[in-house]
Amino acid sequence: MPGGRLTQQERQQIALGLSDSLPYAEIARRLDRPTSTITREVMRNGGPTTYRADLAHRATERRAHRRRQPAPRDPQTPTQPHGRDAEAVREYEELFTTVIMASGMPTMMSRVMACLTLTDAGSLTASELAQRLQVSPASVSKAIAFLESQGMVRRERDERRRERYVVDDDVYYQSMMASARSTAQLVETARQGVGILGPHTPAAARLENIARFLDFVSESIARAADQAREILHTKPETTSGGTTKAP
Repeated sequence: MPGGRLTQQERQQIALGLSDSLPYAEIARRLDRPTSTITREVMRNGGPTTYRADLAHRATERRAHRRRQPAPRDPQTPTQPHGRDAEAVREYEELFTTVIMASGMPTMMSRVMACLTLTDAGSLTASELAQRLQVSPASVSKAIAFLESQGMVRRERDERRRERYVVDDDVYYQSMMASARSTAQLVETARQGVGILGPHTPAAARLENIARFLDFVSESIARAADQAREILHTKPETTSGGTTKAP
């Protein structure tokens, strides 16, 4: 199996595969590459709908150039804890942000969410976020307001009375429940339309089917989230090789 970086020709094949709606596994099979390589390549470079081979290739060359000629460390940049590779962490944060964006979240909100999630403390102040992301406090404030409305972050005061934004162990549970509540409202609104449009009309039948589908899916997700919630509070077991596994 070939190793090393993807070539420009391989990236063109990836773009063609995406345009033909091929799954990542099939693209990987055709290139004799691991599926994870294709997934990482696509998500790091705009996602399946906006991936472009030429832009992806240039972006990879720029990243490789930065690694060969590292810039002097900014004295304000915090040292990575636990002996982490700062460049590897930065690249992973970029990838994680892209994946969040692919789920439909706007760019700045995705950047803030990724930044909070990847801190060991799971919390940062507005000024810390602005410094890490190199954006204005107003951009941070707007992103936080959106994330808070989705149940993704919460606010708290630290010992210095500074407001901190927190991503805790329950964040994805709360987000799913907020989504379920939003979907329930859509179900109710669709069923109101059935009465207005007339129960025996094609439009009303369409609305009723939409309502039934969303109602079933939403209830199933909420029930599964309740049943699995404790997983978010369970520490993974450590194997003899130092890796972790699910309990």
